[in-house]
Amino acid sequence: MDDNRPLALVTGASSGIGHELAKQFARHGYDLLVNAEDDRLDLAAQRLRELGVQVRAVRADLRTAEGVDELVAATTGLTLDAAALNAGVGQGGAFADTDLDDDLSVIDLNVVSTVRLAKPLLRRMVARGEGRLMFTSSIASMMPGSFQPVYNASKSFVQSFAEALREELKDTGVTVTSFMPGPTDTDFFRRAGMEDTKIGSSGKDDPAQVAEQAFEALMKGRPKAVTGSLGTKAQGLADRVLPDTAKAVLHRKMAEPGSARDGEEG
Repeated sequence: MDDNRPLALVTGASSGIGHELAKQFARHGYDLLVNAEDDRLDLAAQRLRELGVQVRAVRADLRTAEGVDELVAATTGLTLDAAALNAGVGQGGAFADTDLDDDLSVIDLNVVSTVRLAKPLLRRMVARGEGRLMFTSSIASMMPGSFQPVYNASKSFVQSFAEALREELKDTGVTVTSFMPGPTDTDFFRRAGMEDTKIGSSGKDDPAQVAEQAFEALMKGRPKAVTGSLGTKAQGLADRVLPDTAKAVLHRKMAEPGSARDGEEG
């Protein structure tokens, strides 16, 4: 890595929001340490190098303690100026019907790996008295996730975790930012088995726009930001005032299996 350039870590960087975040860092002069568990990472890293920065790719499955340890080990001797803990996965369907291992996989990646990574990274930043830490939360963190219960709960954890850390670290020189995208045009809904839902089949936000707004919030040291289209931001405002019971009903209409066909019939 070039000692004259800042360095950023981005997880889940092979595609989607994570890859767009990595591009934002690269365009603003950051070298990159990027992570994902899939075989698209090498191609993503090569595309990032074309932006004129140095990129190291670490392929590791953060759902496992061994994968997290491998990524942490790759940061040894490096000074991370920023870290975007973005890797995440969803799971749709009624909780009584989904596979327990799939549900636990959501928790392992979205919650457990976030805690495992944040601990050593923050300790180093606090010791230096500077650094920027970013969490990819979700607009889903603000509502009960009918037919997506584990995912929404995992993002509620991330959101609460980020806000608590920000308060703890307010006098350390380390900033903590969480951003909350809405439905975004990525591989998320296919991987979550939600293509036949209303939310899975409807229009989605541009991941490049989401990442640009998230990066801006990080650089400004903002505590949190709803990112994406005006529609997503309007939903974020509504979610602040609607009761949880109403939000659970609305989420059901969007996420219940088969709701895409119901919408067509209506």
